[in-house]
Amino acid sequence: MSDLFEFGRTVLTSQPFSALLGTQLETFEPGTAVLTLLIREELKQQHGFVHGGVVSYLADNALTFAGGSVLGDSVTSEYKINYLRPAIGKRLVAKATVVSSGRSQAVCQCTVIAVGDDGERTVAVAQGTINKVEAKSA
Repeated sequence: MSDLFEFGRTVLTSQPFSALLGTQLETFEPGTAVLTLLIREELKQQHGFVHGGVVSYLADNALTFAGGSVLGDSVTSEYKINYLRPAIGKRLVAKATVVSSGRSQAVCQCTVIAVGDDGERTVAVAQGTINKVEAKSA
């Protein structure tokens, strides 16, 4: 495993909310991040779909991981998500890539896919701006 991937796993495991949801880092390399999440009953809303907040979280985190892969320690400045269809299946996969980056900011895109017995379906797309966290001076 690469040093970057190990760093990404360390970051993900240090996020209590990600640990609570059971998020896994599948890919973390310069310009790309893939996060996955097993769909459980506790993550669904009243119609049986994965709650939009869970889909949004996964897109947000994947965007920030992608941006962080080129910027270092980063946070989301803003993002927009479009829900395309209900998230139904066994697993969610969020694939994010860097569209453009500079010294302190990256614009990233993400596709969230639901994987089930009947194949894969894109359930959401997102785009966001990721900002490098500057070290605080004493």
